[in-house]
Amino acid sequence: MTDLDTGDPEKGLAGLVGQDAAVRALRAAAHKPVHAYLFVGPPGTGKLAAAREFAAMLLCPNGGEDGCDTCRRVREGSHPDVAFFEREGAALSIDQAREVSRISVRSSLEGGRQVVVLPDLHLARDAVPALLKTIEEPPPHTVFIALAEFVPPELVTIASRCVRVDFRPLSDEEIAGALVADGVRPERASLVATLAGGRLDRARLLASDEEAESRRRAWETLPARFDGSGATVALLAEELVDLLKRSANPLTVRQDAEVAKLVAANAPPGQSAPGKAAQGQAKAVARELEERHRREQRRQRTDELRTGLAALAGAYRDRAVRGTLPIGQVAEAVELIDGLSADLAFNPGELLALQALLLRLDNLG
Repeated sequence: MTDLDTGDPEKGLAGLVGQDAAVRALRAAAHKPVHAYLFVGPPGTGKLAAAREFAAMLLCPNGGEDGCDTCRRVREGSHPDVAFFEREGAALSIDQAREVSRISVRSSLEGGRQVVVLPDLHLARDAVPALLKTIEEPPPHTVFIALAEFVPPELVTIASRCVRVDFRPLSDEEIAGALVADGVRPERASLVATLAGGRLDRARLLASDEEAESRRRAWETLPARFDGSGATVALLAEELVDLLKRSANPLTVRQDAEVAKLVAANAPPGQSAPGKAAQGQAKAVARELEERHRREQRRQRTDELRTGLAALAGAYRDRAVRGTLPIGQVAEAVELIDGLSADLAFNPGELLALQALLLRLDNLG
């Protein structure tokens, strides 16, 4: 369970940027844990990394953060007593909620606690009743770690059964400082921080993405390219989808390096492929790696689209400031843009959604 996030596995919880209060709370909680925790905060603030490190602390015989074999396996996603339930579609399904219940009552495979991690709990929707029953009546050896960007009304009851740990948004200055510490030039770090929307995970990808600024400009110039033609709208939407595809290149490079590292780590000296004794374990780790890479790709694409929509909304606000578009029309345009951004969590078809949005914006004038 090492999804792209703001943590540094080599530093444990100390590797989280800007989350001192959350780190203190988790270190205190690890000494006498309760049955359920809810990490709440915007995306890219370290919730996933914190869940990974907290799970290591809960399972480690030495309290975690010491680099032992248990900690290493939790961080790699190969520990059998950590179950990670990534949603398969727009929301955590009822079938997945039932699987959470089944896993939570099984015995620990290594004789201690087990940890169940539930990302994107704010999207649980229909699965909430089943999850509530499980969290209300937890087995004594299971600890739940749920992650949410916010707490919608349907989650209030579940939230009341959990210890809440808040993760605050990061400032551009904090993001730039973290990038500089990673070795990024200060000028580049400052530019990337403004493009990252408060997300350090995204900033670390954009740091090596030379097209990031040109993509933002493409979104900002969209209003000037509208001409009342449906053909133009279709062309613009196709261009944006192509930009989304190209934006994945830095992530693909990083993922390819991880795959190569996995192959090399399981290959005997002088050979390029794993030996027979290591093939079973290598395949299990490879499956987890492939699943994680798919999650990262899906998140990256959504993040990129949200970033573009934010730039487009900013372009309309600038028109209001300059007086080139009535404030009422600007407000309507921004409402349309924000509506699509909010709907991205439920996986609309990108091309059709963009075509519909651009057509409505074009009609505004």
